[in-house]
Amino acid sequence: MEAKPPRRTRERILELSLKLFNEIGEPNVTTTTIAEEMEISPGNLYYHFRNKDDIINSIFSQFEQEIGKRLRFPEGRRATIDEMWAYLQYMVEFTWRYRFLYRDLNDLLARNRTLETQFKQIISHKVRFARQFCEQLMADNEMEATPAEIQVISTNIGVIATYWLSYQFVMNPRKYNEPETIRAELHQVSMQIISLMAPYLRGCSRQLFDDLVSGKLPRREYADYLPPRENNTSKTQNSASPRPASKVLRS
Repeated sequence: MEAKPPRRTRERILELSLKLFNEIGEPNVTTTTIAEEMEISPGNLYYHFRNKDDIINSIFSQFEQEIGKRLRFPEGRRATIDEMWAYLQYMVEFTWRYRFLYRDLNDLLARNRTLETQFKQIISHKVRFARQFCEQLMADNEMEATPAEIQVISTNIGVIATYWLSYQFVMNPRKYNEPETIRAELHQVSMQIISLMAPYLRGCSRQLFDDLVSGKLPRREYADYLPPRENNTSKTQNSASPRPASKVLRS
């Protein structure tokens, strides 16, 4: 088998920085910390990045490109409650990969102008996506709500999806020493979001919600929801380390 080319130093710095930011918190990581973990000189690190904010902005740029692709349903899928559940579980795994951005968000926004401007747009995109989903349910006679109610539901979905990790931290700060526990509990956000819509659901969607709550719907791996390229990667990872928390419901 042909050996893969070695990753460039810049890519390794970004990968390691993301890992450190996620594991011990961005405020607790310095460029010196990153250089020491990389086993390179600070001068070598500064050759690739001017400072820590430059590293954060580069990671955020990756995050921004990826989330832009995810804030839409794949072609050929209808807006149904079980599809929304699967999608939310899929997004949980993405949130986990960039969790420092959500957990340390307010601190980052207070001192990083790029994130202050761009993250506002991402939240607006989340709210718009939620509104479009609700409007599709309305068009299918699966939901009854006024435009004002739809806007409130959509905004609440955007808020919960963005700040659920912060809520978890406030309620159980000591559990952040147990990352797999936090990761498993992060999946609870799917139920919180779906429940916001429940009082307005009708017909099949209401029944799907009831079945979801009661556990009647069969389950699937969240990887089944991924595009083919990501699906292959995820299945490779799952074969090495099963993650029961990443299961979602199948229609």
